Amino acid sequence: MAKKGSSSSATKIIPLYDRVVLKRDDAESKTAGGIVLPDTAKDKPQKGTVISVGDGHVSREGKRNPLTLKAGDRVIFSSYAGDEISVGEETYLLLRESDVLAVF
Repeated sequence: MAKKGSSSSATKIIPLYDRVVLKRDDAESKTAGGIVLPDTAKDKPQKGTVISVGDGHVSREGKRNPLTLKAGDRVIFSSYAGDEISVGEETYLLLRESDVLAVF
């Protein structure tokens, strides 16, 4: 959370448990053949960069298991996974670690 009087760029989202916050990659504005796509034809990319991660799952025994992902990881995720959230002028995706398909 941003402190009173600080800029919105200082805002940090801290996910809980097995949640991950990521910044989705920008949509391609051109096809491989050079055709320029209008905004309505652009698909939302299923790739992004992890911004922050929660502190892990809690097992049945009460032990906290840390997440595999870490901030800065480049990931591929399910197309309908998570919820978009806006903080200031930035838009992020909040999803569970299990919705991430791969790290690249």
